[in-house]
Amino acid sequence: MRNIQKKSEPKSLTQHRANTNSDYDNYPQKQDLRDTLVGEQKGICCYCMQRIKAESKKMKIEHWQCQDRYPHQQLDYNNLLGACLGGEGQEPERQHCDTKKGNRDLLYNPANRFDDVESKLRFLRDGQIESDDPQFNQEINDVLNLNENRLVSNRKAVLDAFQQVFMGKNPTKAGMEKALREWNGENGEVLQPFCQVVVYYLRKKLKRM
Repeated sequence: MRNIQKKSEPKSLTQHRANTNSDYDNYPQKQDLRDTLVGEQKGICCYCMQRIKAESKKMKIEHWQCQDRYPHQQLDYNNLLGACLGGEGQEPERQHCDTKKGNRDLLYNPANRFDDVESKLRFLRDGQIESDDPQFNQEINDVLNLNENRLVSNRKAVLDAFQQVFMGKNPTKAGMEKALREWNGENGEVLQPFCQVVVYYLRKKLKRM
């Protein structure tokens, strides 16, 4: 999980919300929403950070506050995120992200700049994620299942590959700052899957220098 900077909502959503009796289900241009969400998240899931594509069979439109209990939020763009399929159809222990979350609440919204989720997370060398906030830590594991085995393995593999290839060259501080900008998406339209594990690692290294 990483901070998401919300941008302008699609015009079709603004127009639909102004209609009488409008709701999420009768919004006909959900592809506009997929395109916008994937673009502002630079191609990764709002929770686990694996690759998503703006196609109905390759992502979900996530309501951070669920439609059932927060119907007034169903067309609020700040409540909408792009999520992966989250192991949909698999056994519960392998499900994650929106599929695992269902209608449950989360303490922090990655798209709320005041929540600043990046400041509340640690990415460990073994691929696990944790937080010093007890409630958020419980939600990471039980609500989102972000320490599901495959996700942990993928994050560890990304960090291991980066350390072996890049850090093995004994980079300078300037080199690490350049790599941080790249992994943080400052130079391009798309982020690398599971990028935050490298961003967190580089920030720690640079802080110690």
